[in-house]
Amino acid sequence: MDAHVVVAEDNVTQAEILSQYLRAEGYRVRVVHDGRSAIEAVRQHRPDLLVLDVMMPKVDGLDVVRILRGESDVPVLMLTARSTEDDLLLGLDLGADDYVTKPYSPRELMARIRTLLRRVQRTGSGTSDVLTVGGLMVDLARHEVRVGDRLVECTASEFRVVATMAAEPGRVFSRAQLLRGMHGLDGFITERTVDAHVMNLRKKIEPMPPKPRYLLTVHRVGYKLVDGTDPRGGR
Repeated sequence: MDAHVVVAEDNVTQAEILSQYLRAEGYRVRVVHDGRSAIEAVRQHRPDLLVLDVMMPKVDGLDVVRILRGESDVPVLMLTARSTEDDLLLGLDLGADDYVTKPYSPRELMARIRTLLRRVQRTGSGTSDVLTVGGLMVDLARHEVRVGDRLVECTASEFRVVATMAAEPGRVFSRAQLLRGMHGLDGFITERTVDAHVMNLRKKIEPMPPKPRYLLTVHRVGYKLVDGTDPRGGR
């Protein structure tokens, strides 16, 4: 698979080990050792994936995500030694697509990387598969979400969540089902990850996020995507 991966890891030994695993899988790899260099590498080389350590010199990993999300939709997989759920969800809230906690299994990490890259791989067919739910449009080929004429900037994981639900409007999806749609590996991460992505999507697509009209919660079950015609909205 001829994908380009930037590894941003300040520990030289860990960066070298990870780059060896990636090259063994056939990926092109560029390694940087600080947050500022990570930002420049993404800007200059437009990689298919950024593997980003949270604890980085010069610019913290969370700030790297915050800066890049203002200008790029590159998928970001964060490596973090921070073990609390709030810290992990903060990374997702800022726009990271996935995270792996240290110390990690190289096999698990490579599986997560393969899944992220498969998920965002462009079709290359030149055709457009467009899903429409009310005023919400999901273009699978162009990897775009629009509300009316407004383009909505989504991370790769947010896109998979909304695309999964847009394929079957009105269907109630459990968090586990949405995880499988995002990763295909639902045992790796918690269902709170889905809640974080839904919260972020509501901020982006809903006229009034506290009273959503499109992306509704079904109590004790999960979420569903509807056409937004019910003015009462939901939760």
